[in-house]
Amino acid sequence: MNTVSKTNFKFSGQKGVYNGKVRDVYNINDQYLAMVVSDRISAFDVILPKGIPFKGQVLNQIASYFLDATADIVPNWKIASPDPNVTIGHKCEPFAVEMVVRGYLTGSSWRLYRDGGREICGVALPEGLREHQRFEHPIITPTTKADIGTHDENISREDIIKNGLVSAEDYAQLEKYTLALFQRGTEMAKKMGLILVDTKYEFGKNDGKIYLIDEIHTPDSSRYFYADGYEERFAKGEAQKQLSKEFVREWLMANGFQGRAGEQVPEMTPEIISQISNRYIELYEHIVGSKFVPGDVTDVQNRIFNNVENYIKANLLK
Repeated sequence: MNTVSKTNFKFSGQKGVYNGKVRDVYNINDQYLAMVVSDRISAFDVILPKGIPFKGQVLNQIASYFLDATADIVPNWKIASPDPNVTIGHKCEPFAVEMVVRGYLTGSSWRLYRDGGREICGVALPEGLREHQRFEHPIITPTTKADIGTHDENISREDIIKNGLVSAEDYAQLEKYTLALFQRGTEMAKKMGLILVDTKYEFGKNDGKIYLIDEIHTPDSSRYFYADGYEERFAKGEAQKQLSKEFVREWLMANGFQGRAGEQVPEMTPEIISQISNRYIELYEHIVGSKFVPGDVTDVQNRIFNNVENYIKANLLK
């Protein structure tokens, strides 16, 4: 199966390219970005050696779906999606923080709480909470944006403003947008029989205006529980049935890999790759609620280049 493991396009008006862990972002004329979502997969801050068929299309189309569904809440960077793996949008100056919002005590927040922590990012947590318990109100636990290969660091609202990462006025607006987006995502997830547990949003500025940028509500940036059976599992102290890429981390951990020095990524057999691809397609169909239609991958690199180049010439560089 042809996968998009790396790209090296030369588009009209191209000023540069940034290669992230999953996304390759092309700067078009210092005004626009063409974000190519590859089939690379990362876990524990390590890019795994083989791509996952259709993973990039799944992530791009979920993000595109939610950008359209939340455009009435906050302006977003998206202009068009001319290819299944690509979104083209406005180039913004990103804020130096990611807005993490949590509706439940799960994951890293639970581990901190379990180990005695009663505050996260300046937010006080009450005594007596249990794993996977719903917060009375969603909490915002921002992180600094880390370079590739390093971990994001938790930071409080006060330190963000004190250190000049975001102005007090802009941060207040980011909080409002974050909570409104999470509420919309929660409502949309509920209709699909899901619980949006936690997620992160990134914002930037263009011409003095705040935009939502990057991805939104994808399984790589969000955690979902199945609503059916949540209460019963919580009452019994059982693990929740999740819809996220946690299954990839679990497979790696079961095979002795957590990204630590000296550890080897387990062999990614065709069977494993196929399983992961099928799970991502399942994620798409559960989250969006429609059948996944695979793009033509006969010559996927040429498909992407031609679709993006034609859009740029017709719409951005007229």
